[in-house]
Amino acid sequence: MPKTLQNSNSSPLKSTVELNRLMGEVLNLARQQGVTDASVSVTQETGFSTDVRMGEVETLAFHDAKGIGVTVYFDKSQGHASSTDTSVDSLRAMVLAACDIAKVSAADPCFGLADKELVNNNYPDLDLHHPWSISPDEAIQLAKACEQKAMAVDSRITNSDGVSVSTYTFCNGYADSFGREGLVNSSRHSISCSLIAKEGEVMQRDYDYTTARHPESLMPIERIAQCAAERTLSRLGVRKIKTQMAPVVFSSRVSGGLFASFVGAISGSNLYRKSSFLLDSIGKPIFSENIHVYEQPHLLQGLGSAPFDGEGVSTRNNVLVKDGRVCQYVLGSYSARRLGLTTTANSGGVFNLTVDPTAGDLQAILGMMGTGLLVTELMGQGVNGLTGDYSRGATGFWVENGVIQYPVEEITIAGNLKEMFKTIIAVGTDINLNSSTRCGSVLIEKMTIGGV
Repeated sequence: MPKTLQNSNSSPLKSTVELNRLMGEVLNLARQQGVTDASVSVTQETGFSTDVRMGEVETLAFHDAKGIGVTVYFDKSQGHASSTDTSVDSLRAMVLAACDIAKVSAADPCFGLADKELVNNNYPDLDLHHPWSISPDEAIQLAKACEQKAMAVDSRITNSDGVSVSTYTFCNGYADSFGREGLVNSSRHSISCSLIAKEGEVMQRDYDYTTARHPESLMPIERIAQCAAERTLSRLGVRKIKTQMAPVVFSSRVSGGLFASFVGAISGSNLYRKSSFLLDSIGKPIFSENIHVYEQPHLLQGLGSAPFDGEGVSTRNNVLVKDGRVCQYVLGSYSARRLGLTTTANSGGVFNLTVDPTAGDLQAILGMMGTGLLVTELMGQGVNGLTGDYSRGATGFWVENGVIQYPVEEITIAGNLKEMFKTIIAVGTDINLNSSTRCGSVLIEKMTIGGV
């Protein structure tokens, strides 16, 4: 029998009008306690997912959850509390708890809402909300059909690690005592297919997936099945390689992680704690001159799009790197004040981080590399944000004369991010559309490859 899961928080979800009223109610309760300032955030999510393996339903999970949080300030003392219960008594208790915390907390001159002059409630509609009118039974049938098509591609596909179909809608809201108020409705749907291929006594696993705001933007299951099968079959005949120094291409599936490490290094919380390898990097050449990195928060239907950040500040097209040089840090209000700067509308992270391509597709990148390693999967968390030292397990393919020769596994790749960033030779056009980081494959001049 399939496992059916139901989120325990099953009280009815609220409409947009109700959520706006709820945020106003919490702010009023906070004012009644004499707070200097206050902010409130609300979230609600609903949807379901199903997992099918070898024609049988393994799980069908329904999700409906909501949450509300309040942050209050008494001058420069801060308190925060949250709840999943939106009854009047629970909201009052939540506000009182936040006030009690603030009254016993140490003051910090950097605490407070985002600056009042940044209030702007003219948020753009980014076309993020496209519910998928698919029933659980239809999702199950879609997953079964995808698995059947994948298993039929080649007789060496002997097993399935599962096909998953999911659909979710979200609503996120923010309001504060300066007058900021905004609600964003969005959706996110995905299909993934994971397979196992066998040749002799050797088995290999790989997968493919698709994610989109709009269900019509999802890859057809025929394509997912074919790609998942081809990826899995390509892993057969795997070999080990010797320890050496060689060029490395990070495929677009994993290249975004390099720039996530960069964003972490120029994020305010790491900078004011002095726990970053990129301290005082504004204006300095961290990358080669052809590298440009920036945000595009207002892309229609973008996976990383948002009209405002976690403090209600309007998002904008921040340029982080131009001609290889760092242009600005990634800051929310608190970290900005700690550094004597102003917020960059990045409370909660970056939005549609984009790295401009400098070359062609993956095949062109491999041609530029000649001989070296193509990395398609990374394992472990071996990145030291303080020193920039980088060491991770990897699998991928050995390439000679620009042509993939055979799959490789049980290797590590190591270097230092400062040197890796400086020696990025090319960024491809093969952007991974399933990621909120818009970056193609990345060719790095040389890294240490640990093998046998």
